This record gives sequence, structure tokens and C-alpha cells, in this order.
Amino acid sequence: MKILITGSQGQLSRELQLELAGEGKVLALGHHALNLADAEQIRQQVRLLRPELIINAAAYTAVDPAEREREQAFAVNAQGPGVLAEEAARLGAPLIHYSTDYVFDGSKPQPYTEQDRPHPLGIYGASKLAGEQAIQAVAGEHLILRTSWVYSRHGRNFLLTMQRLLQERDQLSVVADEIGAPTLARSIARATGAMIRKWRNGERELSGLYHLTASGETSWYGFACSIADHLQQQGKLSARIEPIRSRDYPTAAQRPLNSRLDCSRLQQDWDVRLPDWESALQECLGAPCAVQLAERAAIQQRL
Repeated sequence: MKILITGSQGQLSRELQLELAGEGKVLALGHHALNLADAEQIRQQVRLLRPELIINAAAYTAVDPAEREREQAFAVNAQGPGVLAEEAARLGAPLIHYSTDYVFDGSKPQPYTEQDRPHPLGIYGASKLAGEQAIQAVAGEHLILRTSWVYSRHGRNFLLTMQRLLQERDQLSVVADEIGAPTLARSIARATGAMIRKWRNGERELSGLYHLTASGETSWYGFACSIADHLQQQGKLSARIEPIRSRDYPTAAQRPLNSRLDCSRLQQDWDVRLPDWESALQECLGAPCAVQLAERAAIQQRL
């Protein structure tokens, strides 16, 4: 099978390339070869390569800059996926696309299900929602996977930023009232691979919208504390972390306070369940994480 993966240097794309290496010929294209903001280039590349499966792992993910770069965000996150969907349908090839928890406003007290009405707070979330809708409008065979707080050992993400800042500073302030599930890119790639294999075996069709995140929940503060614990276990210096409210850390784009996604439909339909976020982080870092969850939960409740 010939598989086309976009965003070749991105953290998720790199994991997908490793996961799917045994499934056939993997063609991973980066920004210069396949720019999602260039509809004509997308059409040319897909028609030239004629893949049997397209996986869109590329996206405009700069949440705050998106507030001033709306046109670029929508070009990459909405128009580009729509063109990919058109070309995939033309070939009769399925399209797998990744979306985000930021399509929701975070006002719901429970985890969000696929049936909940999206209401993004910023341009990034709005552009990702528009991408979902553009793909669905084409009505070709497609699978949309919403995930959250993606990290890995490469690229630009919260884990790597915290590892650096915790060793550069004496104290850090980290938001403690935004709750979600840090999700390892490797876990997403493994789940995607499992779903592709079920599709190839004729067990399922690659269709529908699903939530795909790590099990469990924490805050950015809890995530940062877990990263600090690992550094301390390695005998490295680590800054003191101060929990703060999101309103005390103003940003250009507003973030949802509740980013939790209910993944029960994915487990029911595909028998796929990601590991809990702490186990995945331990795997990523390659060492145990001594996390004082009860103490941190009490701190968050006082905020």
C-alpha cells in the first residue's frame, strides 16, 4: 500500500512514519513539497503520487499567532484539508485527519463527546473546526481524530519547553485551572496504525469522527510538576513551580478551561484505548515519574 503523510518533520508525522513503515510504501512530504496553503501544489502532488491512503499530520498549531494570522491559519487548517479530501475522494482513497480539543469552549463540566456542539474560543480552534467541516462536506471516505496537548521528544511542545525552562530559571508560574489530557504523539501513531490494520483486514471502514486522547486528566501545572519530578530523579536542578489561574496569565488567544475529551466511542467502535497520560509520559522520558497527584489536586481545587 502507498501511504502519503503530510508534515514530514512534525512530531506526529515522524511517529506515524515509524509506526507505518511495515504497512507499505510511506511517502512523507514536508512543507516545501506539499504546502497545505497551496491548493494547486496539493492537487499536483496527490495526482502524481496516487496514494491509496492519505494521512494529514500537518497543521498550523501556533495558537496565539493565529489571532493575527487568521488567513494563514485557515489556509493550512481548513482550505488545505478540504482540497486533500477532494483529491482523496477522486482517487477513492481514505483520508485520516487530526483535529483538536480547541474546537470546544471548555464551558462544559464533563468531558466532551463527539455529539457536543463545537464552539471554539479563538482562530486556531475555529480554523481546525472549519477543516473538519470541509472534509465532511466532500463526503469521501475519511476519519477525523480529535486529540489534545500533543507532545513528544522532538519538535516544539510543552514537554521540551518545560524541560528547558525548569533548568534555566529558579521559579516558573504554570496555569493550574485548564484541565486536559497530555497525549504522546507515539500513542496517537500506534492507535492510528491499529485502526489502519483493522481497515485493511476488512474489520472496519475508515469513517467518522472520534476523540483520541490519553486516559486520565491533569492540568498544565500537574504536567509541569511531573516533568520536574523526572528531572529531579536524574539529579538535575529544577525550578520551583507556582500554580496560577489562566486569567493571571493573559495570552492573545483564550484557552478552554476544560479540554477533556470522552474517548469511549473510540473504544467501543474500534477497541482502541490510549494509556493513561502518566504511563505515556514515563515511557517518553524513559524513567519513573513520582507524581504527587493528591497534593496537586488539592492545590488546584483551592484556585
